[in-house]
Amino acid sequence: MKAVIVTGGKQYTVAEGDTLYIEKLGAEENAQVTFDQVLAVLDGENSKIGAPVLEGAKVEAKVLKNGKGKKLYVFKYKAKKNEKSKMGHRQPYTKVEITKIAL
Repeated sequence: MKAVIVTGGKQYTVAEGDTLYIEKLGAEENAQVTFDQVLAVLDGENSKIGAPVLEGAKVEAKVLKNGKGKKLYVFKYKAKKNEKSKMGHRQPYTKVEITKIAL
């Protein structure tokens, strides 16, 4: 069984046991989180698609860790103006493991 969920402004296709990195959630490690914005549940003949979300469907997950991604460098430069700037950015994330998909 698979489900399509929305979190952090992005859509993810998940199945039970999957581990994924999503936008940072305000949850501690080993906490349970519930995603109630489920767009579709795919299960062969018993597939259900919401308009836009399925009522009563939810996906439960366990927070494995919170962290920051790899550093990205942003370099801005304006020719002939002696202007340049270099900044680094590390995007925060939450690593979750999908434990249950319920209709």
